[in-house]
This record gives sequence, C-alpha cells and structure tokens, in this order.
Amino acid sequence: MSQVEQIKINSNHLRGTLLQSLANPVTGALSEDDQTVIKFHGTYQQDDRDRREERAQKKLEKLFSFMIRLRIPGGKISAKEWLGIHEISATNSGEVIKITTRQTVQLHGIIKSKLKPTIAWFNRYGLDSIAACGDVNRNVIATAAIAKNAAYDEVYEFSKKISERLLPKTRAYHEIWLDEEKISEKETEPLYGESYLPRKFKIAIAIPPHNDVDVFAHDIGLIAIIEKERLSGFNLSVGGGLGTTHGNAETFPRLGNVVGFFSKEKTLDALYQIITIQRDFGNREDRKKSRFKYTIEKYGVEWFVSEFEKRAGFKLAKARDFELTKRGDDYGWNVDYLGQNHLTLFVENGRIFGAKKSAFYEIAEKKLANFRFTNNQNIIISDVKNDDKKLINEILKKHQITNDGNLPIRLDAIACVAFPTCPLALAEAQRYLPSLITKIEKILAQYQLEKEPISIRMTGCPNGCGRPYLAEIGLIGKSLGKYNLHLGGDRLGQRLNWLYKEDLDEAQILSELENLLASYAKDRSPNEHFGNFILRNCLASFLATDFIMF
Repeated sequence: MSQVEQIKINSNHLRGTLLQSLANPVTGALSEDDQTVIKFHGTYQQDDRDRREERAQKKLEKLFSFMIRLRIPGGKISAKEWLGIHEISATNSGEVIKITTRQTVQLHGIIKSKLKPTIAWFNRYGLDSIAACGDVNRNVIATAAIAKNAAYDEVYEFSKKISERLLPKTRAYHEIWLDEEKISEKETEPLYGESYLPRKFKIAIAIPPHNDVDVFAHDIGLIAIIEKERLSGFNLSVGGGLGTTHGNAETFPRLGNVVGFFSKEKTLDALYQIITIQRDFGNREDRKKSRFKYTIEKYGVEWFVSEFEKRAGFKLAKARDFELTKRGDDYGWNVDYLGQNHLTLFVENGRIFGAKKSAFYEIAEKKLANFRFTNNQNIIISDVKNDDKKLINEILKKHQITNDGNLPIRLDAIACVAFPTCPLALAEAQRYLPSLITKIEKILAQYQLEKEPISIRMTGCPNGCGRPYLAEIGLIGKSLGKYNLHLGGDRLGQRLNWLYKEDLDEAQILSELENLLASYAKDRSPNEHFGNFILRNCLASFLATDFIMF
C-alpha cells in the first residue's frame, strides 16, 4: 500500500491528530499526515507561492493558508446561503469567491486559526464541506440548463440524493469542527471501509441535449433519459477521467464507456455497488494509477458489467438513444416551465469579486432570487418573479454588470486556480488566460472568425481540473510560462484532443494558433467547427509524431 493508504487506515475514521494540529500555535501548517486527512473535510493546505522566495530569504516558514470547498450538489443555493458565503469570505478569506468546474464554490487564503470558525459559520447556513475533497465521492454535478419540464428538477434532486447516499458515515467532521459529542466508540464505514477509496471519485449527470457537465470525463456519468417529459432512468457511463502526469506514459485521459441503462428506482443502489467495485479493485499501490478509469482499463468493460450485475442483483438494460448537441451556458434571461425567470451571467474563470460580488449581495439581501453555479464557472440568478426582473436589471446596471462585449471564445473559456495557491501548479492559469484570450481575439478578428465558438481551456498542471483535454484548444502547464498545446477536441465533449506541441511560450502559442486559424478561415467546410477541422486536416501530422494522445 502507498503511504497515503496507511495514513487513512491509521486516521481513526478521518480524525487523525487534527485537533492537536489545529491547536499548535508554533506553525501555520498541519502535521504531514493531517494534511492528507483534512482533505476529506473539504479542505486543502496551501501557501502563497508568490511570497515563497521572499519569506525564505527572511528565514520564515511559508505563508500557509487553507482552501475550503463546499459540498453543493447540483450547484443550487438560496439567497440566505449566498449571504453566508459572502459574509465569511469578506472576513476570513480573500476577496474572491471561486466558482469551480464542479458546480460549487471554494474560498482561499483562510489561515489555520480561522478554519474552525469558518466551517462552523457555514453550518449555521446549512452548508458543509464534507467529502468535497479526499478519496471519496465528491460533489455531484448536474446539468444547469433552465428546466423545460419537471424531469429537470427531478434530476437535480437526484444529485442531492446521490451525494447524501455516498457520504462517509464518520462523525469526525461534526466532532472536530462543530464540537458535537462522539456518538459511538465502534464507528464503521459500511461503504468505504477503513481505507476509503483508492482515489477521488466523481459523478456527473447530463440532461440531453446538454453536456455542460462533460459527462464522459467522470468516473461515473449518468445520462438522463426523459420520455414524454418524465424521467425514466439513466444511461450509465463508467471509467472517465482526465488527469495525467507529465512524462509518465502509463497515465492518460480517458472517456467513459456507456455500458447500459437502469431505471431511476435502481439508481442509488446501482451507484453504491459501483463504488464498492472501485473500493475492492482499485490500485492502492500507485496513486498515479488509482482512479476508476485505470480499473476499467485493466479489467475491461465486460468484466465491469459482469461484476456490477453480480453485486447489484439485476442486469443492465440496453442503453437508450440520446443526442448531445450543446455544452455552453444559455446566457441572458430565460423562463422555465413554471414561468420563473433565470438570468445566466458570465463570470470569467469563475472569479467573483468587486462589482459582481456587491451586486449579488444586494440581490440576495433583498431576497429577489436564489443562485445556481454552472459547470462552466458561471452563475445563474434563479427563480426570479416577473415583478422582480426590473429591479434585478437595475441593480446589475448600477454595478455595470453585463454579458455584452464578450466574444464566444471568452464566454466558453475555462481555467483552473493554479498560482498562487495551488501546490501542484507548474504554470499560471486563471490569472493569465484572460490576457492570452485578448491576444487570440485579435487573431480571430484578422480572419473574420471572432464570432466562431471555439472552446479554449487552460490548466496550470496536467491534473485536468479545468477539463482541458476536452477542449478544441487545450493549454496545459509544463513550467513557468510554458504550456503543452493540445488540439482537435470536439465542441460537445465527446472526443479527446491530441498533444500537438510541447513547451510553448506565449509567442509560440500565438504563432501556432495564427497559422492554424488562417488555414481554418480559408479551407473549412460550411458549419465546420475548429476542432473538427483540425482533426480532418492535421490528423496525418498528429499520427507522424510520438505525441498522439487519445
């Protein structure tokens, strides 16, 4: 077993020595083992990497702080909950509220002494960070499209039910952060066991024709089958995952396989049994190869179906027909089947601060709307009554918030956090991508392509948090100022891209893209997307290299 496996087994069901680490006034950090344990509580230890050198010169320890990620299945919160997030971010965190690509929010820069008060504050508002990180099922995401019928709402309810069913049973979170008494000395984890899962586990639910969740990029993808405006059940996709390691050919992104269909009544039990398969067969020796995708790759899809049906006690039905035709968000005002109004606003790379933060607070304080986070790092001001639309528009106008002026490539862009807080970052992402897009927009305008919806995604490392391997243009951090350029993904998240060239700086990235975009403008077929053009015209050159990545 890896060292992390031993830490989990010895953690007394995720308690570790967190109480002692939190009480230690000598350092802003936790003990090494507790840095693993605290992830299961939705928190990562980080430090300000912009200040590492300065502090080292002064012989000071790193400027340690913590990130807290909330568990918000389906991405919906009330006005009251938004107020709670806003207020605690203003006092215990930095200015920015970060919308993640998993339909929740996280706060950065929380010092150790503020961790417990922050989590206790969230609890007052009915929010928690249980299992938002760690080797368990994480936040369950679901299509954020405006509901066309009651089945959309039922899918959202399933995201909550799944999240609750797959939560770890330990009371460690409640004892450590909320000062609740220990209930039993003989605690058990019937699903996860003493060592929990080999690695993190992610579930996404798509409602065709929408694929805003990138349903094939997850350990489990559920594709909702809605017939005559009623939810029948889900097609099941297994074995998706995008994280890789530079220089390790045994790691790779993988799209999930659709293996069958089950009714909605069987969903919760089916997912429970799939978790047990990964628990029992996942790799616990090498964490770089421990995701569910490697289990499926090792044993095969047919083996998985056989093992699943044996454990679940029923056979998967044949997958139902479906079609995915849209991945982006529906910006602007939209009306759902109940006549309620919803306004989708662009939030660049999910960073809410300044005027946006003030406007959303005013809307929440006046109880004009609820909120929903999208899987594209945007926000929906939701459940708005007709009489309140005008006031919301006035508030947004006062704060100069609009979707206008943003071209499609910017509206569809995604970036991970990266520097200065992510310890895994090799290069910039969310702080850099906006300026790079500005330069790419000038190239697009030169070839009359500025209205073309080209997807671009950037991450500071190869872990894939921003799902860059499913973009038409993927930029993956290799070192400071250098990126691997991936090309040829499709617009709908159903095809991985290819590693085109390595270790490019900004000038090289722009040069490569200008050449390709010039060819695209000249030679594309009618209505042909950029990723498909690259695949059609450049496949031979891809195959001629050693860098092909399926």
